[in-house]
Amino acid sequence: MTGPTVRANETTVPVLPCVSVDETLEFYRALGFEVSYQQTRPYVYLALEWSGFALHFGTPPKNLEPSHEDGGACLVLVDEVAPYHAEFTRALRAAYGRTLSKGRPRITRFRPGASRFTLVDPSGNSIIFIQRDEPAELEYGGSKDLTGLAKALDNARVLSEFKNDDRAALRVLVTALRRHGDAAAPLEVARTLATLVELGTALEETDGVDEWRRRLSALDLTAAERHRATAGLRDAEALRLRRGGADPGEGTVGTP
Repeated sequence: MTGPTVRANETTVPVLPCVSVDETLEFYRALGFEVSYQQTRPYVYLALEWSGFALHFGTPPKNLEPSHEDGGACLVLVDEVAPYHAEFTRALRAAYGRTLSKGRPRITRFRPGASRFTLVDPSGNSIIFIQRDEPAELEYGGSKDLTGLAKALDNARVLSEFKNDDRAALRVLVTALRRHGDAAAPLEVARTLATLVELGTALEETDGVDEWRRRLSALDLTAAERHRATAGLRDAEALRLRRGGADPGEGTVGTP
């Protein structure tokens, strides 16, 4: 007679630190999570559910500082990541009148073709949604096969999308444009300027945005090149519209 066997039907549920029960519940309820369990005495324990996954929260360590945003993390692997971002941004606009793209809590921006985004909650936890077919290996610091502005653009993409550091991405492109802009092809300069506009809009660097738009408009490009180069400006326009409360229109995922 054989004993029990291990079967591939496991469920993993992270238990993340919770600095404030009220702030945690407010944020996750705004996103559409349902509270399946709530306890504050003799210790904190919350269980929240959305669609097909759950997040649990417990008493934080005494030295946890939410502003450091290193309390805990959870990876959520999904088939298509864009609809999740669309659903959460829609829910946040409905609850707060804006997307919460800065500060804490927040949701990181999502560009067409990106493979991940992050929710940062009031306790500094990161819930990272990742598309299943994302490349297994990423070349941090820019692909070794690229040079000049192309390398800087790739570096900025990694800094912004995978490290959530738009300001570092902007600095990389400003420096690269100063060093390589005169010798680079107009299309590469245009892509760099368009990305700077998008990053600057997100960071509210209004003076820089105006100058980068002016330089971009002055470039001699074909219609096809200008269309390719300025795809990022649509993201900047969406950011501007969201600040005004408009909904640029996005896809959806089934709500729980």
